[in-house]
Amino acid sequence: MKLQFIFPTFKNNAILLLKPSLKEAQSNITRHKVNSIATQANQLANGLGFGPETVKNDNALPLLLPLSSPCRRHPCEATGRRPSIATPIPLQPTSGKLFDQMPERDLKQIHGHTLRNGIDFTKFLITKLLEIPNIPYAHKVLDLIPQPTVFHYNKLIQAFSKHGPCDKCFVLYTQMRLNGCSPNHHSFTSLFAASATLNMPPSQAQFLHTHLVKSGYESDLYASTALVDMYAKLGCLPYARQVFDKMKIRDVPTWNSMIAGYARNGDMEGASKLFDEMPIKNVVSWTTMISGYSQNGNYRSCLKLFLEMEKNNFVIPNEVTVASALPACANLGALEVGERMERYARAHGYLKNLFVCNALLEMYFKCGRVDKGMEIFEEIGERRNLCSWNTMLMGLAVHGKGNEALVLFHQMIGVMPPDDVTFVGAILACTHGGGGGMVEKGCEIFKSMEEKFSIIPKLEHYGCMVDLLGRAGELTEAYNLIKSMPMKADSVVWGSLLGACSFYKNVELGEIAAGHLYKLEPWNPGNYVILSNIYANAGRWDGVAKLRKMMKGCSITKAAGYSFIQQGSQVYKFIVEDRSHPRCDEIYWMLNQVSSKMKKQDEDATIFECFG
Repeated sequence: MKLQFIFPTFKNNAILLLKPSLKEAQSNITRHKVNSIATQANQLANGLGFGPETVKNDNALPLLLPLSSPCRRHPCEATGRRPSIATPIPLQPTSGKLFDQMPERDLKQIHGHTLRNGIDFTKFLITKLLEIPNIPYAHKVLDLIPQPTVFHYNKLIQAFSKHGPCDKCFVLYTQMRLNGCSPNHHSFTSLFAASATLNMPPSQAQFLHTHLVKSGYESDLYASTALVDMYAKLGCLPYARQVFDKMKIRDVPTWNSMIAGYARNGDMEGASKLFDEMPIKNVVSWTTMISGYSQNGNYRSCLKLFLEMEKNNFVIPNEVTVASALPACANLGALEVGERMERYARAHGYLKNLFVCNALLEMYFKCGRVDKGMEIFEEIGERRNLCSWNTMLMGLAVHGKGNEALVLFHQMIGVMPPDDVTFVGAILACTHGGGGGMVEKGCEIFKSMEEKFSIIPKLEHYGCMVDLLGRAGELTEAYNLIKSMPMKADSVVWGSLLGACSFYKNVELGEIAAGHLYKLEPWNPGNYVILSNIYANAGRWDGVAKLRKMMKGCSITKAAGYSFIQQGSQVYKFIVEDRSHPRCDEIYWMLNQVSSKMKKQDEDATIFECFG
């Protein structure tokens, strides 16, 4: 039996042509497979305009000749007839499966063949090309259509909205209107998404909204939800809420879009109120709130809501939920909750998601578990992206493992190009690394940014360099670097210099740094306190008195320090002499016990020194 492949590269769904009778094939393959091949051949033949007798004829020519050979003729042309234009390629799932994994080259070959023989293959071809996607070729196909339908335009608008450039969506929309083709709700859904991506001015967004109303699709659920989402992403919350309130029917995605809009614009109070009013919540609803709290720095509420979600029997946290909640554990130092999240993520297979792995990596480093962070980094393996490397580099740097961080930095730049965050971590590694030659290494890395990697240093990089030089006692070099900066130094840069002046007791440069800080953040009492300490160490008591008078005149007081303590899944905040905790009596009793034991040990040590 001879089997001929129509498309040599099309291995999975190759169309096999049977020349001899099916009886001869039964000795080699099962009847089931033969029938399946024959069925697929019939479907393809019918779609291209052949009659069923073509397949049944054992001596018939191949149904489809290899289309890569332009000299081969259509089988029907040998009999003097052409395939019928009235029989286009059917769009039923049964026929579509024949082309599901077809390479782009073969799709183009079929297109050329069908154009030559007058078969309407356009609708199906555009759909498949946009799935690849090959938008330019699909656009050319659209230009060849004498009278494109709204389906053709919508498919291309949707593709440009998803893959870009988004401004092409509006060119096509204008072309569609000029050609007398009316848009439908699918058109506006894609146009609203493109508008949000382009960060369109509110006036133009309202103009598009007017088109929706005039077209009669204002009451369409999907178009209205996309409209709410567009206004919310553009920061036009009043317009988004107005559309939301007018909607007679709202589904869960509509509520989620409005909640996400509030969260994205920092109004977590509005988001929380809407979340509580929501009749039905899905995992996206919970995740949107958790992510909103995390991104807006309200880590306690983020963690509280995640723990509440865990107790809910109707929703299960997914990988996005876990990746959104882990930064709250990192910033609160809630190691126990973070470890529980890791166990949950492993049990559900979420560590296959790189975002979850990177969030775990950051959490462990911020909670001081360098060993666990290194284990996660090794587990990520070849999947590491730029975020993975940067998190690892920064984690090693801030924990004093400067040499290890620099080894990792040089290993990284051999694998992938660094970005500006990478160099922040590398310079920090030199700052916190200890050992000789770190200043020289830091200067070399800073210099290589622009020379080797074409990355222009930003304010953060200059701040790290000032900190590096200041910690090394090179205060004059640090001050000269600030003066040579191409941008204006901020409070972080001047604060680094002031801190170094305090450590090395440099009154002159300390006064200069403090003077700039008083202008940048006059409300910050820390700057006055540091300069006061510099004066006190130098015996400048007149300066100390002057600063105290300034602080009193400006009503500046030093805020009380506080600490976070984790007990189980709860994180508590304590300030000096705080008695707000329900178990404060037990806490202070234990503190007194510890204090007494420490005093006794100190007395014993003193006695030992005297009589030892």
